[in-house]
Formats: sequence, C-alpha cells, structure tokens
Amino acid sequence: MKRSLYFIVSIGFIMFACQDKGVQTPIPTLKSIEIHPISSSIRALDIHPSSGSLRSGAVSEVWFAGSKGMFGYINQDGETWKIDSIKQDTFLPHFRGIANTTDYNFLLAIDRPAQIFSSNKSGDQWKVVYYEDTAGVFYDAIAFWDDKEGIVIGDPTEECMAVLISRTSGQFWEKLNCDKLGAAFEGEAAFAASNSNIAIYKDHAWFATGGAKARVFHTPNRGIDWEVFETPIIQGGQMTGIFSIDFWDDKNGIIMGGDWENKEKNTGNKAITKDGGKTWNLVAEGEAPGYRSCVKYFPNGNGQQLIAVGIPGISISEDGGQHWKKISDESFYTVAFGDEGYETWLAGDKKIGRIIWD
Repeated sequence: MKRSLYFIVSIGFIMFACQDKGVQTPIPTLKSIEIHPISSSIRALDIHPSSGSLRSGAVSEVWFAGSKGMFGYINQDGETWKIDSIKQDTFLPHFRGIANTTDYNFLLAIDRPAQIFSSNKSGDQWKVVYYEDTAGVFYDAIAFWDDKEGIVIGDPTEECMAVLISRTSGQFWEKLNCDKLGAAFEGEAAFAASNSNIAIYKDHAWFATGGAKARVFHTPNRGIDWEVFETPIIQGGQMTGIFSIDFWDDKNGIIMGGDWENKEKNTGNKAITKDGGKTWNLVAEGEAPGYRSCVKYFPNGNGQQLIAVGIPGISISEDGGQHWKKISDESFYTVAFGDEGYETWLAGDKKIGRIIWD
C-alpha cells in the first residue's frame, strides 16, 4: 500500500430537512457543481452512514475508488480527505466497485486477476477476501443487503453470468452454480460503468446485462432463487444494453443505458417496471437523454424523482422517468446520495463532484 496523502479542502455540506416519503417536493434548482480533481478515473462511489441501517442515518463518509489502485474518502466534517492506493508488487488493481458496511469497506478489482479487498472501517488495513484468475474473469459491481450478506456480479466465465454471494460479512465469497441462474447468451455480459447494475431492496436484488442481450435477473430471497426477464432496451451490439438499474420498492424500478458508441441515441435506452421487473415499458422515447451510465431515485422523491448521469451530462425526471430535463453538460460516470435531503455526490474521469442545489 502506498503512503497516504491527506489534504484539506473547504466543503460545506448543504443538508435539507428530511421530508416525509409520502410527500414529494420539487427538486431544487442546480446552482453549481463543486469539482475536486483526482488523479484517477472514478466509477465507484458509496455513502457510508454514521449510524443506523445502510439505508438510513446521517452521512458519515463519502467513499470512492477507481483506476491505478486508488481509493479515498471524505470525512464526516466534509473538510478532510484521505487518498490512498493499493499496489501488489508491480500490479495496480483497477477498481470499479465499492461497498461499505458497519465494520468493513470493500473494493472490487474487476479484471484478471479479479479480487475483492476488505479493510477495517478506517481503510488502512486491507486483505484479499476473494481471488480469481480464470480466463475471461471480469467482475462488474458489488452491493450488500446488510452487514452480513452481499452480492457481486460479473461477466460469464462458464455458461452463465458470474454471481458471488457472501453470508459471512463479506469475508468469504462463493460463486453460484449455473443451474441457479440459467445459461447466458453468447455475447451477453455486464458493464462495469458505475457500480450501479445491481439494485437492492429489502431481500430482493436485481442485476442487469448488456451486449448481445439486455436482461434483468431477480432474486426475491438474497440469492437463493432466481428468475430472468427480457427487456426492450437496445441490445445486440457489444456496447449496447443496460448500464444501470435502480428500484424504489419491490415493484417500481428503472433501467437505463443505451448505445455507448452512439451516445445521443435516445430511443430504446430507458424503461420502467411496475411489477418487480417482470415486464418493462420504454419511457421518453425519442426524448433526451440518450446514453447514461448511472440512474438513481432521489431518496425523498416518492419514487418519482430521478437523476441520470453519464459522459454527455446530467438529467433529472420528476415524473418517474416519463420526461427528462438536462441540467448540466458536466460529464460524470456515477452518482450517490446521502440518505437525507438532496445531498448529491458524483464521480467521473479524474474528478469528484458535489451538486450545490439552490
């Protein structure tokens, strides 16, 4: 591990009053985006609450990870940053997945050899808790249901999508047999674009694929049973499909992506479900935005307010994805929220950003 670099920046957290989840207030107007340069391409971003469950409590730390083995976090005071990196001999892992639980932090190194690193809460003692060096291995995203059980998804290495499950607080991971998941199509894979092609709600998890097929896999019971659903998202090309998925509850969700090689194409790239993923309907057909790599529900938006980010810019919806408005041309890969108000953080190529809402 390289020597840690600390630097102080002036960041004032703007927190909005908690709203009842049954009451929808308008998304504030974007005032500015606070940009902090980072010497890494950052596609993994996670907010670690200071107390309570993983989906409640005040913001404690904003964690991020990216290329060149780099990771870092912003302390609760919003002023102290820590940036560090992991190096194995001459090998620098490439991180595109990150997750935090109450006791541990996790970094997902995607490419061969694929590895999951686990650390203590302060992030200064790292160990490898999963290692795979088989041909074609490529893991894309990591998420946790709670402090004990987690999931990692990746491209096929056998006949099916690669899925790892942990029941031991992330300290041991086991790959699911293909008879649980069914066969993948030739050319079907997943995108490691934003660590957001896994969505979790209570005991449910969904993950999305792209390439030859754009499908949604669903488990209602933390990886024990699985079902697979077709979607109308553009598919068939190497860089087409679903790049991001999010669910508001066990019924209402959204998928977004498109054609990475034709980022302005705004048809067949966004769809919603109202039945837990069984059926999907395209929304905002022929309407911007085009390609986006990450889509998320605002925590207090009553399932109607959404934000989508990507290389072409930032867009929001206030009607469940039916219509969208572009609010910035600033390029980012991923977005994450504090659990209260509209605290919004972003990450992209050599930068971390925070939206200042007016």
